[in-house]
Amino acid sequence: MSTFQPKTFTLFIATLLLSSCNAAANTTRQPLFPAILIFGDSTVDTGNNNYHAQTIFKAKHLPYGIDLPNHKASGRFTNGKTFSDIIATKLNIKQFVPPFLQPNLSDQDIVTGVCFASAGAGYDDRTSLSTQAVSVSEQPKMFKSYIARLKSIAGDKKAMEIINNALVVISAGPNDFILNYYDIPSRRLEFPHISGYQDFVLKKLDNFVRELYSLGCRKFMVGGLPPMGCLPIQMTAKFHNAVRFCLEQENRDSVLYNQKLQKLLPQIEASLKGSKILYSNVYDPMMDMMQNPSKYGFKETKRGCCGTGHLETSFMCNAFSPTCRNHSEFLFFDSIHPSEATYNYMANLLDTQIRGWLQA
Repeated sequence: MSTFQPKTFTLFIATLLLSSCNAAANTTRQPLFPAILIFGDSTVDTGNNNYHAQTIFKAKHLPYGIDLPNHKASGRFTNGKTFSDIIATKLNIKQFVPPFLQPNLSDQDIVTGVCFASAGAGYDDRTSLSTQAVSVSEQPKMFKSYIARLKSIAGDKKAMEIINNALVVISAGPNDFILNYYDIPSRRLEFPHISGYQDFVLKKLDNFVRELYSLGCRKFMVGGLPPMGCLPIQMTAKFHNAVRFCLEQENRDSVLYNQKLQKLLPQIEASLKGSKILYSNVYDPMMDMMQNPSKYGFKETKRGCCGTGHLETSFMCNAFSPTCRNHSEFLFFDSIHPSEATYNYMANLLDTQIRGWLQA
């Protein structure tokens, strides 16, 4: 019978430990979803508007993208990664989620998921009439083209397996209220009370989720509204002096909408066999950042980092705009969009939520 010599035994144990560590590392690096599919507006658009000639809102110029690895603008409406990229990274899917309209997407880009979101989009089609964005209701057309490409790469069965198990992120809504109700009241005659317009928007959201389900999607994360009254551009619309504070009525409206959405999503899930729908709470974390900025390292929460921070966004935030020295000290990068630091905090919270959701 052979016996281990001390050196041999030590080597054996070391090899065993190394194998265990590698196995553990590989497990932690395994993607939690085979792909990520993104729909919505500028909070998650990774650059589709760069390739959509008619749209008004683009972020293909500095200072947008200044903190990306190549320090170049990519169409993301922030200083670095958007929420889309950060959550995809945390879930071990990929570092950056490419926009579907980007030419020359690789097969690997397609297989692991893309972004269909368009800055300026909303659930209400009227929103896109003013911004010329690809409305949320039109984004499934791009998705159908994506499915055809995915099937040509992976085959029908594998393609549908990827779509069935992909994480579908939906983030929209603020543009509907800003462009149709608050700042440009084009829907107020039809809906004298905000509650009626909220129900209208939520019905559009309901139809949208059902359409994606009919195309094979099963796992959804749906974002609520942020504290709308705390967006710098909304404060600017109301206050014309140096005193700036959140608009409480718009925040109350956001809370009511989110309550309705939280009630609606389980109803949609119950009616769609095999679906799982997670509500993404944007409001509470952002309010906490507003009320306790030092906890997050923020020094400014009422204006954006770009220009005056009161009004600048898209083409108004450009290479000639002065920017704050430390981007991570600002909750907002421009007058509407959060900084990469804010998206990081949001993604940390949602990553934990998603992992718990998967185990439930």
